[in-house]
Amino acid sequence: MSNIEVLGMVGTREESEAMAADTEDGIDVDYLRRFAKAHDEAGFDRVLIGYSSTSPDGMAVAADVLNQTKKLGVLIAHRPGFVTPTLQARKVGTLDQLSGGGRVAIHHISGGSDFDQRRDGDYIDKEARYRRTAEFIQVLRQTLDSTEPFDYEGEFYKFDQAYSTVRPASPAGIPIYFGGQSPIAVEVGAKHTDVFMLFGEPLEQTAERIAVIRAEAEKYGRTVEFSLSTRPIVADTEDGAWKRAQELYDAAAARVPDAPTKALWAPGASNAAVSAQRLQELAHAQDVYDERLWMGMTKLAGPGGNSTAPVGTVEQVSEALLKYYDLGVTKFLIRGFDPLNDVIEWGEGLVPALRAGAQNRLAVGV
Repeated sequence: MSNIEVLGMVGTREESEAMAADTEDGIDVDYLRRFAKAHDEAGFDRVLIGYSSTSPDGMAVAADVLNQTKKLGVLIAHRPGFVTPTLQARKVGTLDQLSGGGRVAIHHISGGSDFDQRRDGDYIDKEARYRRTAEFIQVLRQTLDSTEPFDYEGEFYKFDQAYSTVRPASPAGIPIYFGGQSPIAVEVGAKHTDVFMLFGEPLEQTAERIAVIRAEAEKYGRTVEFSLSTRPIVADTEDGAWKRAQELYDAAAARVPDAPTKALWAPGASNAAVSAQRLQELAHAQDVYDERLWMGMTKLAGPGGNSTAPVGTVEQVSEALLKYYDLGVTKFLIRGFDPLNDVIEWGEGLVPALRAGAQNRLAVGV
């Protein structure tokens, strides 16, 4: 069996850059459940549950996803600073116990948008947010692992006799994911995280980032895994895939005049994240990298983040993604511009092709 994991992302209503939501409600329960089950049936390992200052509560969404699926795991995004790490440890530990063990992971986002942070009352600067994240992860780990009460005092957190009676249900524990590309983010992630999440930059830039993060982790005697996030666009033929990319671009462009400024993907939205800024610089330099990594939606949609798209047939896209596997990426987060239908389609082609390709590389020692 290959050593890759395939992650998706569930939303609580059907929408994307190219698709307006058909409801004003923040949660379409029926859609969320169909979306989660589609990932489960398509063979995904986990789904990311995103976070913003206006979105539904991720812990509650995660609980419903776990309850509605059989094997699917969740990756719960959160921003350190709004819930104490001791409480968060009990929350994820409880979910892990209730879902059978091994299905819960947590993704730490220190916060790239000052505007979005302030909507939740957080006014500390970016550097401080990363220092707070480092403390948060330390306390979270200790709470999950400690068999005795402990004291802790740092810059942001102080606890006397912290302790949790609930711990992870499996030896794998609660995997800790992390994202960020500024120097302090690299330091924090290399020192504390299990999985470092990367946006879908071109191969050259991705290799450079992996080398930097690995070198930093080695300073602490650690190794980290890498996840890559992209938005595949697949069709039966290469021409058909590029035609679909253009159709998606046109649909998104038509939404631009009416795009709500509160949407993080909306053109002109504020995002100070280094990783998002890097993507914008690449997107404005050229439209396509490495033959099929398309930057068109990235340039149109602005600094929202994960928007680069490998375009082609199943075979072409899976091979393009496996080139990142050759660089050291073992987890692939893929989500579509037609979210639910893409997941169903990928379960029949792209997901098994990715797994088979990684297995073949293992077999021949690539």
